[in-house]
Amino acid sequence: MFNKVILIGRLTRDPELRHTPQGTPVASITVAVDRPFTTKEGQRETDFIDVVVWQKLAETVARVLTKGRLVMVEGRLQIRSYTDKEGQKRRVYEVVGENVRFLDKPKNAGLAPGNLPDEFPAVDFDPSDFGTEIEISDEDIPF
Repeated sequence: MFNKVILIGRLTRDPELRHTPQGTPVASITVAVDRPFTTKEGQRETDFIDVVVWQKLAETVARVLTKGRLVMVEGRLQIRSYTDKEGQKRRVYEVVGENVRFLDKPKNAGLAPGNLPDEFPAVDFDPSDFGTEIEISDEDIPF
């Protein structure tokens, strides 16, 4: 079995850090990821993907990242079910982040790249490293 997700996108809000009743840190972020094609109108659509990170990584993400920062998240897809207050069964789809890389430099001087934690350095990001964009018409999509 294999469950691996890699996302590159921008944070839609500042990270939200919480702690479990046992004191384990957990941070929630939402990453906006552009789809690799455009609509008939030439618009690019975006997916907003919920990500949770745990332990020391959660604390670092909450301390260093802010809304708009470019990140790469590597992790696994998790689907959980629960029953809400009205008795409706709900499903939650989220990525459990195991590695988060900061792909741009912070805007404020207090978090200059030299002040970032060693295990999470800022990385110069060049979109051309990921190949070239190709046009796909709606007729080519099988669904």
